[in-house]
Amino acid sequence: MKTVSKNYWIGFTIFAWMALSAAEPPADLYETRVIHDPNGIGKFYMGREIAQVMGHQGADWLERPERQVEEKPDELIKALAFKAGESVADVGAGSGYLSAPIARLVGTNGIVFAVEIQQEMLDLLIPKMSSQGITNITPVLGTISDTKLPKGAVDTVLMVDVYHEFSHPYEMMRSICSSLKKNGRVVFVEYRAEDPEVPIKAVHKMSVTQVRKEAENMPLKWEKTIENLPRQHIIIFRKMDDPGH
Repeated sequence: MKTVSKNYWIGFTIFAWMALSAAEPPADLYETRVIHDPNGIGKFYMGREIAQVMGHQGADWLERPERQVEEKPDELIKALAFKAGESVADVGAGSGYLSAPIARLVGTNGIVFAVEIQQEMLDLLIPKMSSQGITNITPVLGTISDTKLPKGAVDTVLMVDVYHEFSHPYEMMRSICSSLKKNGRVVFVEYRAEDPEVPIKAVHKMSVTQVRKEAENMPLKWEKTIENLPRQHIIIFRKMDDPGH
């Protein structure tokens, strides 16, 4: 059984990640533009501008009561049908808003890796999980290019309203694919760019077409798209065997 502790780093050997970290993305995938959306960082990946990151100062927004109506997270979790004993990575876990209910579903024989690049978010998450008696969440402090997840150990990687903020999406997705078990799944939850009525800044939304374009640049195969949420797509991919990634 995994326990929440002050040891944010998982004790996996560094050399297993050296080849992955050293890999460079194809030169034409990234570009920098002087003229760009003020809410973006001016860096583009496969034609899409990368959004600015929400800092830990915005953690209260993640916990807002209105989220239950605006996003229906309970419906998201139900749609993903997590199983007892499953290993789940909540990438961009924030304060643990989704990590906690997922941890209860996978049970003490399962584990949730709560991945963050901001130490401050983990400092919020850890006491919150402890106060709720949740002991099967392992905090992981990643970097902007590496999730620091164990290789081949994860059944499901979940990214809710976070992928569009990755400053190094190619590298992060390589890291994510490396962490997946055979036939593991990757779930993108993103605000619908196709819907102008969704009240979110443009660079913080993604279309299904763009998500598929970027995900299928990896050893991932689209499985299905679920559209039961008020504002977001749920887009699910499965890992394919590809020794080149």
